[in-house]
Amino acid sequence: MIDQVDLGPGVRAGFTDRHGGVSLAPYDGLNLGDHVGDDPDAVAENRRRVAEWLGAPLVLARQVHGSRVVVLASPADAGEADGLVSVDPGVAVGVMVADCVPVLLADHAAGVVGAAHAGRPGLVDGVLQATVAAMVEAGARVERMVAALGPSVQGVSYEVPAAMRDDVVARVPGTAATTSWGTPALDLPSGVAAVLADQGVTTVVRSDVDTYLESRVYSFRRDGRTGRFAGVIRPLTKHGIT
Repeated sequence: MIDQVDLGPGVRAGFTDRHGGVSLAPYDGLNLGDHVGDDPDAVAENRRRVAEWLGAPLVLARQVHGSRVVVLASPADAGEADGLVSVDPGVAVGVMVADCVPVLLADHAAGVVGAAHAGRPGLVDGVLQATVAAMVEAGARVERMVAALGPSVQGVSYEVPAAMRDDVVARVPGTAATTSWGTPALDLPSGVAAVLADQGVTTVVRSDVDTYLESRVYSFRRDGRTGRFAGVIRPLTKHGIT
């Protein structure tokens, strides 16, 4: 149900898949998206199960492919945002995806964690830079930050028009790719890693799971009407250590 990742001794973090939930077809399992036409009661139960694993209430924003980041010290409605930061063990945060890159960040010593939704528009718009900056403002230190990139559409599968690829590459170097069938593509995970490195976050763990090819995770590009999985994270230590 949840693939746990190690982002430090004071952090609980992981990436969900579609297993372990109650949603019916075409969502088939642990759909966490409440905006895709699924039964609201099923989504609520799926979210409850993830929050139980985290050990704290889970806050998910209304994602709009932008760069707004919200810092939370207590469970609250985050509104529209594509980056969330928690500074309290009583608040877990997450981002939902179905091809975009879910990015989890932590400075476990400071008790500050973050989650960013890095799709193509948000990556270009600076959602990662904004999330890192918000974490630093909340007390984290870049040199202590570690990051995990969850399953996402990989460069071999993410076909785009050549003009779009060239535009994104001009803004985010390292994103140029070619599909396995020889057409222009974007490598979003490599772009995310490059941006994080530019911000000073050099310890990055990357999943090699391609959502387009792997049926155990949701993929909008593959299926159209589908659910959302998530990257979720919670600090286990109290904020304030610097």
